[in-house]
Amino acid sequence: MRIAMYPGTFDPLTNGHLSLIRRGCEVFDQIIVAVADNTPKRPLFSHEERVNMAREALKDEPRACVEPFSGLTVE
Repeated sequence: MRIAMYPGTFDPLTNGHLSLIRRGCEVFDQIIVAVADNTPKRPLFSHEERVNMAREALKDEPRACVEPFSGLTVE
């Protein structure tokens, strides 16, 4: 199984992000969209709102999985 991870703040999730995710779903069996919490940026939306928006935008993409995360991506 080929799994990819796409980390970011997604504040907000844009059509460009969605395009990359959808094209990635054609290459990988699963893409984990990892919505970062602790960032030096001052996000417009809360972490929970960003996760919910990403889940709603990708609800019809079975290969995309939206997960919240904090800390370093490598962990």
